Amino acid sequence: MAVSVKPELDLLTRLLARLQPHFDIPLRLVLWNGAQHDLGTDPLVTVQLSGPRALRHFLPPSLDNLAEGYVNGQFDVLGRAQDIVDVASRLAETGVPMRGRFGRLFNPARHDRTRDARAIEQHYDVSNDFYRLWLDEAMVYSCAYFPSGTETLAAAQTAKLDHILTKLMLQPGERLLDIGCGWGALAMRAAQKFGAKVVGVTLSKNQYTLACERVEQAGLAGQIEIRLQDYRDIDERDGLFDKITSVGMFEHVGLLHLPSYFAKISALLKDGGLVLNHGITSTDPDSGECPLGAASFIEKYVFPNGELPHVSKALRDMQSAGLEALDVECLRRHYARTLALWSDNFESQSDAIRSMVSETTYRVWRIYLAGCAHAFAQNWVSIYQVLACKAGTSEALNPTPWSRAYMYPNSQSH
Repeated sequence: MAVSVKPELDLLTRLLARLQPHFDIPLRLVLWNGAQHDLGTDPLVTVQLSGPRALRHFLPPSLDNLAEGYVNGQFDVLGRAQDIVDVASRLAETGVPMRGRFGRLFNPARHDRTRDARAIEQHYDVSNDFYRLWLDEAMVYSCAYFPSGTETLAAAQTAKLDHILTKLMLQPGERLLDIGCGWGALAMRAAQKFGAKVVGVTLSKNQYTLACERVEQAGLAGQIEIRLQDYRDIDERDGLFDKITSVGMFEHVGLLHLPSYFAKISALLKDGGLVLNHGITSTDPDSGECPLGAASFIEKYVFPNGELPHVSKALRDMQSAGLEALDVECLRRHYARTLALWSDNFESQSDAIRSMVSETTYRVWRIYLAGCAHAFAQNWVSIYQVLACKAGTSEALNPTPWSRAYMYPNSQSH
């Protein structure tokens, strides 16, 4: 008895009819029976469908639907990761309403210590060797800083660490707290080049173990203490800090918890001290999430409970916590370039990565890195460094010079 092909043909007809007005997309669809449909001249990306069910991921072709189909093996995709994401975004624009600019807003996620620790573990504890394959040698997993726009990834990451520590006016012997210290790169730079005494905290067991090893190997155990600790458990009675950094961490805090986060930082900071918060933000004033379904994919597979505030909310909550913003710098273009370089590194190490992790994990991260590069390039999300001191009228609370020239000691213009 012959099996009816009408349902699958109906799906294909609906899909092609929807895409017909947009046949300038450089995409080739290869069906399970070998038939091909080009949606534009000179396709850069080829999607090989495993069967009729795969078509459902294109109806509608939202970014989360498309990513779900790819991650779960409903189709294979050939092409550069960044071309794939660009094509996916163009597909999504043909059938997914933007609902204003940003699609649905975040529902404030529930955050507690257990959930936050679990979320950090899901993202950062894939394995240290996994991250080592596509990060720079120092394993800095945050936005790099490209003073001229032409630096290598390694040089730009070193420049970022120095840019942060220079903004903070870090001095020898000062006590620095690094919240979310990663694998210890900033702590080590602060100790080695600036002579600081550093406490670094992380919730990732893998990061903690390797950071401790690297500190020991560098002979910096007398200057750096790495803790597996929630920042909320740091007791100000054990001593306040001259300087505080938080790099790529406040995205995990949650919109409703930003006031208490900044209040804790303020409580840990000495009068006359400085804090630098370096974090990803929404470009929607209402703290909306990425459009076209991108945020749903990230929430499910990569960053559970991650929430991005608009920079205006971050500044408001800092002020409410008794911190005065002294300098605000947008690094959106820098993160687009950083992520593009990570994505290129990931592609070049695809065989090694596939031998180390499951195919699903490989596909999730391949799309995630290229997708984030696209999101920053499209101004869907941004990132800011905010330098702050204790708020008040006393001149002693603000140690910075009248000019910000000190932040750019190697630049001819400020």
